[in-house]
Amino acid sequence: MPLQGDIPEAYGEAFASCRLPLAHNPLAEQAPPMTTLRADAPKKLLDQLRESLRTRHYSLRTEEAYVEWIRRFILFHNKRHPQQMSGAEIGAFLTHLAVERKVAASTQNQALSALLYLYRDVLHQDVETFDIVRARKPKRLPVVLTKNEALRVLSSMSGLPQLMAKLLFGSGLRALECLRLRVKDLDFEQHQVVVRDGKGEKDRVTMLPQSLVARLQEHLAHVRLVHASDVAQGYGAVYLPYALELKYPNANREWAWQYAFPAKSLSTDPQTGVIRRHHVSESSLQKAVRAAARLADIAKPVSPHTFRHSFATHLLENGYDIRTVQELLGHKDVKTTMIYTHVLNRGPLAVRSPLD
Repeated sequence: MPLQGDIPEAYGEAFASCRLPLAHNPLAEQAPPMTTLRADAPKKLLDQLRESLRTRHYSLRTEEAYVEWIRRFILFHNKRHPQQMSGAEIGAFLTHLAVERKVAASTQNQALSALLYLYRDVLHQDVETFDIVRARKPKRLPVVLTKNEALRVLSSMSGLPQLMAKLLFGSGLRALECLRLRVKDLDFEQHQVVVRDGKGEKDRVTMLPQSLVARLQEHLAHVRLVHASDVAQGYGAVYLPYALELKYPNANREWAWQYAFPAKSLSTDPQTGVIRRHHVSESSLQKAVRAAARLADIAKPVSPHTFRHSFATHLLENGYDIRTVQELLGHKDVKTTMIYTHVLNRGPLAVRSPLD
């Protein structure tokens, strides 16, 4: 019995690159299974860390990053238990990262955050005595494409990656926010996109470009045929966050809950073993955007997130209020949005050079 729906050939090779093998699909929302332990056996340190992070609803990416930093910290000190170490060992590890590994300040601060979380919330040790200073993060301006450059990159793409990239540029979505969109999140009547459980577990609403409505509806019509084929073969279930699958037992097969941008093939959930159709992988979109930027001869480091930066900058250029842009981007603090005004104040858009 085939495990793959009939994805339209119109998406071509770009869509085919999104395919994930059955036995190896790191589901973005799924956390790795906890190690099975006997009732009387003490939990391992990393299992305690994972349990603590999940209790506080930290994202899977944060969990994976924190677990990896703690593992590196332990290996750096010859597998000594963190309870046997203190601020001196933390400082030595951070110095190693900065001096020998030459990591960025943000990477060093992430490692420090992981270690402080371990000592404060898992080992319950006082961290106030740790004489540790966070690395100073450099102030960098975002990479922004002009409208002409953005259109050149988009015209160098095709198929599903192009459709997603246009949505990034037209709605200001983060890459994962776009990939995780469900059918119910696209409101064609009001021309808006509802972003559920975005960064910081916040929902928000942004605009849906009118020029994409017809193409998105055509795309969803093909996706619905694939979903119907999956259901007919006994599949068709999609991952639901938290305990929604228990609360609404039939929702995972309903059309409204399906991913708007599903993967080309079914794959096995590494935690439950259930065969499902996940969303398109983030790496496939990143590769498509980078390849298009090279093809368009753009001499800037272009990624999917560059479209979000460009979206915000162009809105401010067109005179929209910064508070409105803040709401559309989902920034918690307007200071984060203010960085785009620094981009506007550079070059001929503001100050005129004395040479000119």
